[in-house]
Amino acid sequence: MGSRSEAGRKDWKRYYDASVVVPGPETDAIAKAAQKYQVYISIGISERDAVTGTLYNTNLIFSPEGRLVSHHRKLKPTGAERLVWGDAHEKYFPMADTPWGPAGCMICWESYMPLAREALYEHGVTLYISANTNDVPEWQHTIQHIALEGRCFVINSDLFFTKHSYPSDLEAKEELAQLPEIVCRGGSCVIDPFGHYLTEPVWDKETIIYADLDMDQVAASRMEFDPCGHYARPDVLKFEASKA
Repeated sequence: MGSRSEAGRKDWKRYYDASVVVPGPETDAIAKAAQKYQVYISIGISERDAVTGTLYNTNLIFSPEGRLVSHHRKLKPTGAERLVWGDAHEKYFPMADTPWGPAGCMICWESYMPLAREALYEHGVTLYISANTNDVPEWQHTIQHIALEGRCFVINSDLFFTKHSYPSDLEAKEELAQLPEIVCRGGSCVIDPFGHYLTEPVWDKETIIYADLDMDQVAASRMEFDPCGHYARPDVLKFEASKA
């Protein structure tokens, strides 16, 4: 997909057709589900711009009232992703106001962007949702660092999917044939503001993770280090995020 060949265009068009316009019938259905079950829902989509046709790697958060309260597009698609998705040019660093504090999402390698992380810290993020496909040990070190740096809970939502998760009738048959049986191993987990696992990473299977969060830990962890409070030096280092 993204290859400039006739076959590549067919697979891309199929992906384009399956991408979601926001708002639309798909987001309406998710909002109704959030309201019905009185839950917050964070979900990743391939978003299609209704006017230009450009696709975006997007995370949405819905509230228990059935409202879309966060609409975040990935700032910079990574590597070959740039053949599929465009750069975000609006909706920077939206936050969902929850009873447990501000919740925000960084998509995959956005979490390697120091100033993007800082933007969430500036909003006082307590629930940092990390949506990604980084099924390697090094990523676990990254999210533990973010929990410690941001003094927040990190919800690491990592994909698990196999070779057979792909439609069998795609044009890219040779590429599919070369894939390993497990394409992405997962690694989802929850980390507390001190960098400790509340739930251990889950590898090589689908499951549902449950964790009880002691939100008092957020304030307690900021006693000796508050990245945007008493440990900041705005007289020396100045940060300003775009409001676009």
